[in-house]
Amino acid sequence: MPRSIVQGVISHTMKIWPLFPAAIYLLGFLIIVTVYLLGMSFTVVDGGAVSASLAPAARLLALPEFRQALVNTVMFVVVGTPLELVVGLWLALMMYQSFRFRGMMRSMLIIPLAIPALVTATLLFILFDYPGGHINHLLMGRYWFFPAVVDAPVNWRGSMAFSLGISLLGKVWRDMPISMLILLAGLNAIDPELFDAAKTMGAGLRKRLRHVILPLILPSVSAVVLLRSIEMWKEFIFPFVLAGQHDLLGTLIESLYNNWGNSHEAAAVALVLVVCIIVSALVLFRVLEGLRRLLVYA
Repeated sequence: MPRSIVQGVISHTMKIWPLFPAAIYLLGFLIIVTVYLLGMSFTVVDGGAVSASLAPAARLLALPEFRQALVNTVMFVVVGTPLELVVGLWLALMMYQSFRFRGMMRSMLIIPLAIPALVTATLLFILFDYPGGHINHLLMGRYWFFPAVVDAPVNWRGSMAFSLGISLLGKVWRDMPISMLILLAGLNAIDPELFDAAKTMGAGLRKRLRHVILPLILPSVSAVVLLRSIEMWKEFIFPFVLAGQHDLLGTLIESLYNNWGNSHEAAAVALVLVVCIIVSALVLFRVLEGLRRLLVYA
């Protein structure tokens, strides 16, 4: 082997070797958890004896709560991921502009990250409580500055659509700064001369967004979509607090384990959740790659 190739391999290895301990830790932890979930999902305990069985998986598939939780989680991901991307991109485009007090506005938009998710969920619980929540008081005209819109209080958390919608609202509000910062970093990496050239050639905002901004920040968009979709799949706190009777997969695991005492079924749900995350990530990789080709070569 030529000496230059050996030196290149050694040099490259020396640059990335600090990442090896973290990679080994994460990979080892993932393998241990996956093996444990597989063991719990496909075994039963009978009289102290452990034997392989498909019974936990079969019982889970026959469980109406599991099917509903899967549908709820898919809808949560399908609606929440694009919503976080759109809100983050809109705020990033606003913060990219030069205006007075821009630094202060950026700092204010990061505030949601400083508030624990449980605190945010509890505040939303108080706001949308039934029958005495502040939103109901507002809509019933009990505050002088707002006219009455409804005659009776609305049971927001009694409806699956409303309760999951409020959960999604809290999730997007709290995680929005992460999406904004990632996309803003992508915007700041673009050469300003490209915008000046596009303006000189008469390109409007829509054309600049389509032909300049989106192709150049696509790596940032990909990072936001992948990270936010994973977070949406495994969301727990907001639906647990605000939509307790309408499970997502994350909250169903807790219900099966703690409330129903079915640890094997809970492990099976966790395994399904891991599979869903992996499959959706692979699908998003392909979709984003196709989008990159469309934006670059169209």
